[in-house]
Amino acid sequence: MFYWVMKKIFLGPLLKLLFRPWVKGLDNVPETGPAILASNHLSFSDSIFMPLMVPRPVVFLAKSEYFTGAGLKGRLTALFFRLTNQLPMDRSGGAASANSLSTGADVLAKGGLLGIYPEGTRSPDAKLYRGKVGVAKLVLSSGVPVIPVAMIGTDKVQPIGRRIPNIRRIGMIFGEPMDFSRYQGMEEDRFVQRSVTDEIMYELMRLSGQEYVDAYASTVKERQASRKLEAQSAAKSEKAQAKAEAKAEATPSSESPAEPSAEPLAEPSTQVEPESPQAGSGEAAD
Repeated sequence: MFYWVMKKIFLGPLLKLLFRPWVKGLDNVPETGPAILASNHLSFSDSIFMPLMVPRPVVFLAKSEYFTGAGLKGRLTALFFRLTNQLPMDRSGGAASANSLSTGADVLAKGGLLGIYPEGTRSPDAKLYRGKVGVAKLVLSSGVPVIPVAMIGTDKVQPIGRRIPNIRRIGMIFGEPMDFSRYQGMEEDRFVQRSVTDEIMYELMRLSGQEYVDAYASTVKERQASRKLEAQSAAKSEKAQAKAEAKAEATPSSESPAEPSAEPLAEPSTQVEPESPQAGSGEAAD
């Protein structure tokens, strides 16, 4: 109920008025039955604008951190995501990620539309990064079609780190359904999983016009964070060194200047010089 009230009465009309979203290929989304909407991920607002334009409800797999925040803000955030048809997705790998994918499989089993970001996280620089095979596992296990979706311009509206969006027009392109039934029975084949994922990413690249980078966006983000931390540490060290040098220059030296050595005064001489013989004095010569 909350989802429809926000979409049709409150939030939806306002967002359409402000951002004037344009859409191509919306008729590629099936009116009934399960399907996966696989989208590039440029901004937090992707999960708002795409469901806004799709007539049917879209359930998104969102990162689990949105549902585990502490305090009042964390609880309100988690409540908002649940009320807007978003489910927690654990991206740590292993059994946790498998359980999250099974939640998405349940949505498809009930005939719903499942939204997923194959990149696993937002692009750090508006480029398209290597997809993770989770989307392929869902596709191969469920047998449902994949609708590639290219979000356009949402990175300009709300870049990473910005809370208040910029008011500008955004767009989205819904590509033709992709059928992977030819791989039926090969769900556990890792080569097939990678092939399916790469095929989806290629279509997203074609629709969005983004530059493709054959690396995981999460890895690139980790490297950027590491370089930023190193730069901050170096800047802090240089600042501390400059402060220490300035302090040293401003502090006078504690050593007293050497006093000039005093030479001893010459003592007056006490030696009496012999008198000179005077004329007429002395004995007469014989």
